[in-house]
Amino acid sequence: MSKVMIGLSGGVDSAVAAYLLKKQGHEVIACFMRNWDALANGDYLGNPTINNDQCPQEKDYDDAVLVAKALDIPLYRADYVKEYWDNVFSYLIREYENGRTPNPDIFCNKYIKFDSFLKFALSKGVDYIAMGHYAKRVDKDNKAYLLKSFDKNKDQTYFLSQISQEQLAYSLFPLGDIDKKEVRRIAHELNLSIADKKDSTGICFIGERHFKEFLKNYIPARPGNIVDIETNRVLGKHEGVMYYTIGQRKGLGIGGIKGEEAKGWFVVNKDVKNNILYVASGSESDYLLSDSCIVKELNFITDTPKDGQHLFVKFRYRQKDNGVTIYFLDDKTIKLIYDEPYFSVTPGQAAVFYDGEVCLGGGLIDSTYFKDKRIN
Repeated sequence: MSKVMIGLSGGVDSAVAAYLLKKQGHEVIACFMRNWDALANGDYLGNPTINNDQCPQEKDYDDAVLVAKALDIPLYRADYVKEYWDNVFSYLIREYENGRTPNPDIFCNKYIKFDSFLKFALSKGVDYIAMGHYAKRVDKDNKAYLLKSFDKNKDQTYFLSQISQEQLAYSLFPLGDIDKKEVRRIAHELNLSIADKKDSTGICFIGERHFKEFLKNYIPARPGNIVDIETNRVLGKHEGVMYYTIGQRKGLGIGGIKGEEAKGWFVVNKDVKNNILYVASGSESDYLLSDSCIVKELNFITDTPKDGQHLFVKFRYRQKDNGVTIYFLDDKTIKLIYDEPYFSVTPGQAAVFYDGEVCLGGGLIDSTYFKDKRIN
């Protein structure tokens, strides 16, 4: 069998993936990736979600050590703090400064887990790398294809949409044919210390921290007006338009207005230049529906779709597949015409393309339109 290095995160998914690889007869070694220096960046001290002032990443490493010991596999520790800052975090900050909503986990996969880590693994003489992602790799006609996992609720192909054919060809996904319930069952059967560990949520290096407060460490607050897009009334103050997302309802600090029916307010636009946050109340369909969008920074993993082809797309993780027809404007830009108008398609987010079970790749949403009028 093959020699495989698995990215061991300290969570239950990668732990069970490592076990399954061993069970299949592979020679397995593991590596814990350190991507963020929380102590140097001073962004976790005093956080109520962290016990005893221990950085969550260091707790994850301790858990990875216990898993590696239990499974009797060697464990390396690799430092990608600089690479993460240069290729992922700096991109995240630039996008937020421009009023867009990025998805850094996609670029963490592209530049860290399936690039820097892959190079490190190959230097150790392995044949493949493996991850605890819920996804499948299938080979056909000397090409590797990325497919949705058996567990559709956990499927993570959305986050893998920017990897290359070469990266995929070196990758194994042991959890592709089982669901999360089975992963937990196996972890309990093995008496692993992390069998009931809570799944990580949020951006990979930040976790469950209050994201607005985290961003303030890197993008200073710039208070401005919250304006009703219908009447141009100033309804309140925001802390900085970059901290808000199109469609956001919570955390706006706008109460009811005397003499008006309370319908709830939500973000419909962000004017970065003039520092205005536009909101609306009532029906979201009047402001958040789009029927087409422009997608750039394209990456197709195996096969490039044809101009005018009908495909399916996810505009957010765990969103249903939405029917679209794609039209190439040039080799780096496409226009998507939706089968029907969709809600809250947001610039900066990823549009990930599917042909049935196959994830073709994706790109970044640059702008959205409704009846040929630009919305965002």
